[in-house]
Amino acid sequence: MKNDELLVSILKDQVVPALGCTEPTAVAYAAAMAKEVLGEQVESLDIYVDRNILKNGKEVGIPGTSEKGNVVAVALALIVGKSEYKLEVLKEVTNESLDEALKLIDKKMINLHLKKDVSGLYIEIVAKGKNNTSRVIIKKTHLNVVLVEKNGECISKKDEKEEAAKPSLRDRIREFTVADMKKFVDTVDYSEIEFINEGIIMNKRVGEDDLKYNLGIGIGSMLNEVKGDLEAYAKAITSAASEARMTGHPLPVMSSAGSGNHGLVAILPIAVIGEGEKIEREKIVRAVSLSHLVTVYIKSYTGALSPVCGCGVAAGVGAAAGLTYLWGGSLKQIEGAIKNMSAGITGMICDGAKIGCSYKLSISVTAALDAAKMAMKNIFIPCNDGILDESAEKTIQNLGRVSNEGMSNTDDVILDVMMKVCS
Repeated sequence: MKNDELLVSILKDQVVPALGCTEPTAVAYAAAMAKEVLGEQVESLDIYVDRNILKNGKEVGIPGTSEKGNVVAVALALIVGKSEYKLEVLKEVTNESLDEALKLIDKKMINLHLKKDVSGLYIEIVAKGKNNTSRVIIKKTHLNVVLVEKNGECISKKDEKEEAAKPSLRDRIREFTVADMKKFVDTVDYSEIEFINEGIIMNKRVGEDDLKYNLGIGIGSMLNEVKGDLEAYAKAITSAASEARMTGHPLPVMSSAGSGNHGLVAILPIAVIGEGEKIEREKIVRAVSLSHLVTVYIKSYTGALSPVCGCGVAAGVGAAAGLTYLWGGSLKQIEGAIKNMSAGITGMICDGAKIGCSYKLSISVTAALDAAKMAMKNIFIPCNDGILDESAEKTIQNLGRVSNEGMSNTDDVILDVMMKVCS
């Protein structure tokens, strides 16, 4: 596969619509698949998830409802979920289906368990009916189904050793440098990446809905009080879109690297600044494409889910690179923006998906704008400053090490605190 074709394939794989928070949605997707494989009414269902799926599903709103959590998502999947919809598995939710789902929960037939002995993203669903049992396991990424069983017999299975030896499409981004990515967005035929514009339209619509109807707790509306300031509006609409999404607004957003909130940060600041400065649409789309690619590159090192907030250390860094490109920055300035951002927002933790994420998105947009503006003035945080290295690529790899090795116990502590507060 040629370089351009591979990068287009990575974009199409990693930039997809998602309805609701990606973690409970992925659990609902697995449950819908288990229900379909079972082929009869589910009488009991057990959910086994890693700590990150558990923390990200705890306080997040489920689309089309005022309810929260993984169990609600699974109950709805049993009523209306269709696995063919993937990350939009719950798009047919209605008030009637929610009532039916809540009845299932009242019956105590759905049980959620923390799977302690796993690393990385893990979802396992065991569904039991009167005559049959089904089992579905997802690993590594939100839609990567590695095992499907019915009554103990394998229906489909991925060879995990082969999977480990063969990099995923997402991880093949590591074959490229930031220079390669810039060259790609500079030269690729526009028709190949024009689909990226769909995400701009989709994510703006969700943010505008929140600003119009005040769907969250008012962070986006507060930030939008500063009229006539383009950067303030970029922060406001990004934060507002997250508020809407975290409260269960029944509209999809365009995700980036497996996360809807990442998609908001990777897309909206660039789109808003570009449109406000009357930059041509093609340039905006090319800039957003670079933002997505850098986001995916970072996530390939930090992992699909991690103790650090990917909206800052992944999508925020991508947005800084995209903004610098949008403003006509050189390769040196784009790489400088990546390192500036990595130096400033390294330590933002992920304490689960929730309404407060909208503030973290606002902080990420602010930092991305600052990092890009610094780079455009040739102000660069020096290499060997903290975790920064000579190259942008090595800096990102260092960031991955800090997230995975350096913070290996952080998620356990975060989850323990989360389970005790306000309880």
